[in-house]
Amino acid sequence: MPDNDIKKKPRPLNKLPPDRFQPKVLLIWLAIIAAVLALFYLPQAKFSSPVSLKIQQVVDKADHGEIKEGTIHSDPSGGRDWVTITGKLKDAVVMPSGKTDEFVAAGRLTDDSLEKLQKASVFSEQPANNTFTSLLGSIIPFVIIIGLAYFIIVRQLRNAGRGALNFGKSRARLLTRDRDRVTFSEVAGCDEAKEEISEVVEFLKDPKKFTRMGGRIPKGILLVGPPGTGKTLLAKAVAGEADVPFFSVSGSDFVEMFVGVGASRVRDMFEQGRKNAPCIIFIDEIDAVGRQRGAGLGGGNDEREQTLNSLLVEMDGFDTTEGVIIVAATNRPDVLDNALLRPGRFDRQIYVDLPDLQGREQILKVHAKKINLAEGVDLSVIARGTPGLSGAELANLLNEGALYAARHNKKKVDIQDLDAARDKVQFGRERRRLMDDEEKKLTAYHEAGHALVQAVLDDGSMPVHKVTIIPRGRALGLTMFIPKKDMLTRARKRVLVEIATGLAGRLAEEIVIGDISNGAYGDIKYVTKLARHMVCDWGMSPLGPISYSDNQDTVFLGRDIARHDHLSEETARRIDAEVQTIVTEQENRAREILNSKREALDKMAAALIEYETIEGRHVHEILEFGEIRSPVLPALPPTPDKSADKAPPESATPVPPVISAPKASPA
Repeated sequence: MPDNDIKKKPRPLNKLPPDRFQPKVLLIWLAIIAAVLALFYLPQAKFSSPVSLKIQQVVDKADHGEIKEGTIHSDPSGGRDWVTITGKLKDAVVMPSGKTDEFVAAGRLTDDSLEKLQKASVFSEQPANNTFTSLLGSIIPFVIIIGLAYFIIVRQLRNAGRGALNFGKSRARLLTRDRDRVTFSEVAGCDEAKEEISEVVEFLKDPKKFTRMGGRIPKGILLVGPPGTGKTLLAKAVAGEADVPFFSVSGSDFVEMFVGVGASRVRDMFEQGRKNAPCIIFIDEIDAVGRQRGAGLGGGNDEREQTLNSLLVEMDGFDTTEGVIIVAATNRPDVLDNALLRPGRFDRQIYVDLPDLQGREQILKVHAKKINLAEGVDLSVIARGTPGLSGAELANLLNEGALYAARHNKKKVDIQDLDAARDKVQFGRERRRLMDDEEKKLTAYHEAGHALVQAVLDDGSMPVHKVTIIPRGRALGLTMFIPKKDMLTRARKRVLVEIATGLAGRLAEEIVIGDISNGAYGDIKYVTKLARHMVCDWGMSPLGPISYSDNQDTVFLGRDIARHDHLSEETARRIDAEVQTIVTEQENRAREILNSKREALDKMAAALIEYETIEGRHVHEILEFGEIRSPVLPALPPTPDKSADKAPPESATPVPPVISAPKASPA
């Protein structure tokens, strides 16, 4: 970007005009205007028609004293001596509309008649309204009606962006720095991404630092990552840190039912950006408008492709001006068009990954500032037990912990509240379903089998955390594990242990009950998937380091219209045989462990039936000593007591749960 463009002082960010014409406000104004009009016209309203008299009759009644009061209104339009007389009679007159004592008379009034009326001393004279006053009184109601129609119909449609002339206008919103400002200090868990995107802000503040080396600012930055990792939050932080105008728009805002509207909105958005250059335009969920072209099998004209073509030209086309920086976010980079991803349009792709252990702890500290935590709550323990959780899920976890503490009338959020919230977020809410003794026994042996085999085969990297037969989500029971550290890779030995542990529940049912149930559906599906990955993707079989995976591309992305089978029948049979061999070997391995530890299996199942939930230390105590020696916590905290605010007893080693393999509910 040239220096003369950067040196221009950024335009001040105007505050968005308040929406003063909301429906409620309009109704209030309408009621006020109606009340004013009613007060203006009501005194002149008549509930019964007055008596129509002649001028001479009024003069005669005035001579006889039959008139109570009256008013003489002169009317210049009818001549100097033309008047209208209104007043009240002393005696009411019967009319078709009812009794009335009011009268009205109009006509020429002679000087003699006027003198007689003045002698009656009950008449007063009122000068006639001039032409301007009469005209103004007639026009005001129409002006009020037209004004209301303008504010209600035209102004509302324009504010909503749905006016007949606003279809092609961009819906980008200009963000102000003093409203819901987010800074980089509030973004945690993605230090590398924050450092890369902060270079754009630094360039806008001090361009000479980069231009003296011959560098130029990136035209576009694409934030890529799983949902909930903080892509939009990073963009908000850029808006808070940058000293330039910041426009925000969603990818779906370009989509409209009318042809050509999306392309027109793209052009209008960049036109606004050029007027405020240098500026930043943020497009959230850009995959809604930037999908791969040529995906439609039917051919013809595609409105979405027109919008994308317009976006490509505006970002880097023949007539392109510097100064407009595009920041976009998506969690589906695989569906974006290749022309959109090339340098010159999106020069930099920043991957915002799930946070690691240190990142999760930093995220928890940021969100914990708004939570009233009890003393002694170690957020590093929570972070260690939540691998794979995004920043949004960690924020939700703390919020659920606060709600859990509030439901039990606590003053502060302790470790037990966070542990219960973690179980709810990861595995679902507890469901106190009524199970008979047979189903409870079946579930207890199923979960005891998982826990026993895992405790025996584990090398210390994935210890058992908790075993429960309390239903959660879709499962009737859960065996939870917690890693000692983030598992970035999966060794063959570790995968084989997972397969053996997944099959142990079904084997325990078969050994003890003498029958099997469909409760192992999820386990079987999980171990089969692992075994097939070992053979086809990871090269962990005698077939060697060869990829046998199927082609995952789909015709809807316009990449492969036809799918070709690259496996021979002989290779497919060998793959199936290797998958079966791996599963069978680990099944025999788990069966041998369960048979040799049958006494421990029975005691573990009995403890689950009695306590419903036991911890990992209890599993190891049964294996080592043949009994549970440490106290077992109640499955649920005690019922809140209004007389005392007592928290449930703390665990000796409160650790967050992580499950290694999902399981379906035993039937």
